[in-house]
Amino acid sequence: VQLQASGGGLVQTGGSLRLSCAASGRAFGAYFMGWFRQALGKEREFVSAINLSGSGRYYADSVKGRFTISRDNNKNTVYLQLNSLKPEDTAVYYCAARFGTATTGDYDYWGQGTLVTVSS
Repeated sequence: VQLQASGGGLVQTGGSLRLSCAASGRAFGAYFMGWFRQALGKEREFVSAINLSGSGRYYADSVKGRFTISRDNNKNTVYLQLNSLKPEDTAVYYCAARFGTATTGDYDYWGQGTLVTVSS
């Protein structure tokens, strides 16, 4: 599986962006998908994840209520809607895929990242 993240950019505080992660290959619906981010000088951190059907969604406390994850298995794409953005949301955002239904564990595949910059 190859993952291609897009949708990042420069936005003002309070603005919105929608990130997309397109997956190549078959059986996208068999992958648990996640979003992570890494700010400059910091470790990569979990942002959000979604199960195979889209019925289960998980969020870091720092983004709960502001970000929404979704997926379209027909389009092999997972999305992350970012609302009410704050300067501390500035980071490179990565999507990742893990085969199977487990909600925890290491991810098997990673995208290249897309930069989100929130200006104050």
